[in-house]
Amino acid sequence: MTNPDGFAKILFRVPADDGTDDVETLWAKPLGDDRYELANSPFYAYGVSWKDTVFAPFDPAEELPCVERVDAKSGHRTVRVIFEERARKKGRADRVLQALVKLGCTYEGADPRFFSVDLPPGVDLDTVCELLVENDTEWEYADPTYDSLFPEEA
Repeated sequence: MTNPDGFAKILFRVPADDGTDDVETLWAKPLGDDRYELANSPFYAYGVSWKDTVFAPFDPAEELPCVERVDAKSGHRTVRVIFEERARKKGRADRVLQALVKLGCTYEGADPRFFSVDLPPGVDLDTVCELLVENDTEWEYADPTYDSLFPEEA
């Protein structure tokens, strides 16, 4: 499936806590030879970020290309943020998102509470994490993953 801009939907299998897989589809730019460059940030998949190149052969059962591996990292990183209703009502969510933009980040919202934040190359991950902690924001590492940053705690 491609859109008028030539982007294709590709499928990520995301392991669920119950041992099954959830799926997430992302837009990606076809590069040929089953390789794609991600065109948006993931909301659920781990270990990938905007503009990463992935290998995703077509899966007839899914009727979409399915990601098997990351071939090249773009230098972008991803964190995910979840705001409580109270933080949104008091405007704290908007202030945190604008502070992230001032640091050089961009974000996409899955809904009014859940955001995928892109950190382009050059944006300091520690500074972003400090901002989120200082603002008592619920967040998680998506790429790099927590386990890759702190393997001794995993």
